[in-house]
Amino acid sequence: MADSLAFTAVCETLEASSSLDRLEARGTVRLALKEAGLQAAAVSPSQLRVVVEKVLPHELESRGVDPSVVSALATMLNGMSATTDDVESPEAIFSRLGK
Repeated sequence: MADSLAFTAVCETLEASSSLDRLEARGTVRLALKEAGLQAAAVSPSQLRVVVEKVLPHELESRGVDPSVVSALATMLNGMSATTDDVESPEAIFSRLGK
């Protein structure tokens, strides 16, 4: 299963604005998602924004990365959530059909 667009965008921005390489950036964001109980393939921009603001700073700090990059990531995700959070999840569609 492919990763969500929000996950990919956050990882690419993190890689570009820090000393982390591609694998380190993706692994760091995946660990933050795992701690929040989410998966990279299904995370929405608004869900990922919460993870970026609440969980990711600790992960970045433990890797020696300046957590100031978090504000840029959150701003980027705010722009994404306005366009992509309107899509219904499969769970929402099936729960509506079952009623």
